[in-house]
Amino acid sequence: MVTTIRRAPTRWRGLFAGLAIAGLTASALYVGTSTAAAAPDLLSQGATAAASSSENGGTLAPAAVDGNGGTRWSSAAQDGQWLRVDLGSTSTISQITLNWENAYASSYRIQTSANGADGWTTIKTVTGGTGGNETLAVSGSGRYVRIEGITRATQWGISLWEFQVFGTRAGGPTTTPPPNGPIVRVAEFLASCPFSHRLPDDPIVAPRLPGASHMHAFFGNTSTNANSDINSLLAANSNCSPALDLSSYWIPDFYNNNQVVVPDPPTFYYLGEGVRDDVIARIQPLPLGLRIVAGNSKATAPDETTISRWSCLHAGQVNPSKNFVECPAGTELESYLDFPQCWNGRDLDSADHKSHMAYPVNGDCPSTHPVPVPKLRQVVRYPISGNPAGFRLSSGAGFTMHGDFFNAWPEAEMLRRVRDCINPIIKCGVDGRP
Repeated sequence: MVTTIRRAPTRWRGLFAGLAIAGLTASALYVGTSTAAAAPDLLSQGATAAASSSENGGTLAPAAVDGNGGTRWSSAAQDGQWLRVDLGSTSTISQITLNWENAYASSYRIQTSANGADGWTTIKTVTGGTGGNETLAVSGSGRYVRIEGITRATQWGISLWEFQVFGTRAGGPTTTPPPNGPIVRVAEFLASCPFSHRLPDDPIVAPRLPGASHMHAFFGNTSTNANSDINSLLAANSNCSPALDLSSYWIPDFYNNNQVVVPDPPTFYYLGEGVRDDVIARIQPLPLGLRIVAGNSKATAPDETTISRWSCLHAGQVNPSKNFVECPAGTELESYLDFPQCWNGRDLDSADHKSHMAYPVNGDCPSTHPVPVPKLRQVVRYPISGNPAGFRLSSGAGFTMHGDFFNAWPEAEMLRRVRDCINPIIKCGVDGRP
């Protein structure tokens, strides 16, 4: 039996657990606690997931089993891609529910395996699939369950908001979930902050000098200007979700043929990734008033200081680059930028606005910057595609992309999020809770 419900096109929002930018491996793991439900039980939510490929660092395998309808797994733009979930023990499988994003498989198979490596048994083959929400009645058993795309319905890969496996665990009922749902083992909390205003100001690089900078797009704190300091930020308002994040974030303006392009609301992720688990356990809150600049606004060519990456949403076949890329019609241009996550423990700023911070080395902070803090990841998407010949930033070429951050999180809230989300390696939402 296949029941199909069509859903209206939906733009992908929010990233991913444990996101990484270009260069990540094709598969990722997700660890959590299973969710109890009326028979048949939902077995896959909170399980370990892996995939044959991922479109980019924001669409990794764990997103398809995290119970969040706003995150998704998306494969490379090739037929034959698969998503696999480890149920933890041999289970009897009776139902599969697929919540497809617009990029779906017109034909695919559901398979089970005892070890996840070989001996795959096909328990359902679907041809003529139409996407949307599909509920499949199946009959089989195994510890591992896999959906394997045979034929793509679009030019993109295949993409699932949720992949749900229902049945009965051989060892008995599923374990009781925590009060707010399954725990996703990714050290993360976030803020989503739409565009606020534009000014040729930079209160970090050119404080108290209005008009002394190239044009910037500001997000979060609605009062930010050349004269901003920690006191003025704390006394102002924010357009972020959560609104209690009074921090200010800004980036160079983006132009297409000299016309300003306003980005979609960016997401600012605070992450524990990039260092060992024992280092994550001792990450400290970002100090109030900390200022950081990431990237190189004065770069004349791509080099080791030009750390931002450009890619295309829904077009994993386009290789990421330090400069602008050409995105196919119907996709969006996107930028990823990671800020350093090791602090010298003394200074809230430095002469070059970078030296008080450092990137980790071999999974730990260097001795010169011994205090690990959450990694800030800036993810910005522009509703534009096509030939990048007319693209530029107010700072110059694409490789001059940079980000400025002035921390004005309330200290108690920053501390709670680090304690409850980062240190124990738990994915939290905008409310700072799992």
